[in-house]
Amino acid sequence: MGDFWKKLFMYVGAGYTYSNLSRLFLRVFTGVMFLQLGIRQVIHFDYLAGTAGDTLLSVIVVIELLCAVLIMLGLLTRLALIPSIAIMCYAETLVSPASGAGQLFNFEPGYPVMFLGIFVFMLLAGPGKISLDYLIAVHLNRNRDEDEILEQA
Repeated sequence: MGDFWKKLFMYVGAGYTYSNLSRLFLRVFTGVMFLQLGIRQVIHFDYLAGTAGDTLLSVIVVIELLCAVLIMLGLLTRLALIPSIAIMCYAETLVSPASGAGQLFNFEPGYPVMFLGIFVFMLLAGPGKISLDYLIAVHLNRNRDEDEILEQA
């Protein structure tokens, strides 16, 4: 019975945790949720533009839709997360009970903070190996010497 527990903890602790697959799932799941938010804002644009203004809402919707797609694909992921984090910071100030700014975001209090936590994690962890960012990096580094790559790390 001791062998079973030893093997269980060895495999769990030795990097067999499917971290790249987990990052893919988190990117796709969060991207779909973020995309739905942007689509909802496009559908209700006339109503929301009356409370927030056409220009601000247009910028937010374009950023949400573009960044959601980039996050799901894993393309320029960290760059796409920066405006997403900024939007969620702004959204949190709008959904707070003290804010009288109108309902630009269809959130209950706490949802922007949830998105913020996920976005900050993805910013720190990166997109993983199952992403276009990784494929592009491998292609760009294919001709470089391995020692040169390790020196720059």
